[in-house]
Amino acid sequence: MLGRLARQHDPNVLVGFDKADDAGVYRLDDRTALVQTVDFFTPIVDDPYTFGQIAAVNALSDVYAMGGRPLSSLALVCFPEKQDLAILEQILAGGLSKMMEATCVVIGGHSIRDPEIKFGYAVTGLIDPQKVRTNAAAQVGDRLVLTKPLGTGVTSTAIKRGNATPAWVEAATQSMTTLNRRAAEIAAGFDVHGMTDVTGFGLIGHAREMALASNVTLRLEARQVPLLKGALDCIRGGNVPGGLQANRDFAECTVGYLGNVDAELKTVLFDPQTAGGLLISVAPADAEKMTDAMRADAIPAAIIGEVVPSRKPLISVE
Repeated sequence: MLGRLARQHDPNVLVGFDKADDAGVYRLDDRTALVQTVDFFTPIVDDPYTFGQIAAVNALSDVYAMGGRPLSSLALVCFPEKQDLAILEQILAGGLSKMMEATCVVIGGHSIRDPEIKFGYAVTGLIDPQKVRTNAAAQVGDRLVLTKPLGTGVTSTAIKRGNATPAWVEAATQSMTTLNRRAAEIAAGFDVHGMTDVTGFGLIGHAREMALASNVTLRLEARQVPLLKGALDCIRGGNVPGGLQANRDFAECTVGYLGNVDAELKTVLFDPQTAGGLLISVAPADAEKMTDAMRADAIPAAIIGEVVPSRKPLISVE
């Protein structure tokens, strides 16, 4: 809806909302720009401390996806008037633990009474204007690297329905509470052209944004996409969130399937992620080296496809 309103023209806006990027970037001078983002959502796990951690990791991820360094944050809180405040304290403590890990200072926030708990942050970071990583610079020939496995959406749905095994919960929690900081730091040492994080629109949704913004086509190898333990089992068990189907209804028209791709594997590509990984478009000469460097640092990165000249379909999956 913002796109239908009158736009403010300011030459210092390096990244706005016109290409659906992860965060806004505003230049202060030739050496410094601000990266700004905001994100909050309802609980997706039972433990309030863990929920706070996940919310913080998710909000910080947008700054890392732009190649920035988080600096400060403001907490956003919606909390029921008669709910136990000890729960809110645990949520805030969990979020603070990840903000401290990211060396991002929490300098305040805002809270309102709401029947449903919601929590997140507005985060401000710093970046060199010459080193901004957007979703609009993928180049033909680049390899596509994903730094975290898919499946947090279907696993969270299984958790809510009481259908998740302890091993599935542990794997999803581990992934969602891991910062993208180290992955972004490693990526900065290689010839990276485009970068975005995979969150609510799922892998296909964010791949679509990258392809459109860069005027290219993306070819994905479905069997190379890393998946959380139990992700396909969650789908087979019917634990499919409404957001996944919404993503599929919106974006599948841009996808062409080549060969025999399993139904469950097609489905998980649209799974809405919380605190998901980075999708990186990197020069082919650096793809293996960058992926190896990440794996050596316990980051489960994988090469999942490549960038090819623009054609239809916008995204091919094989």
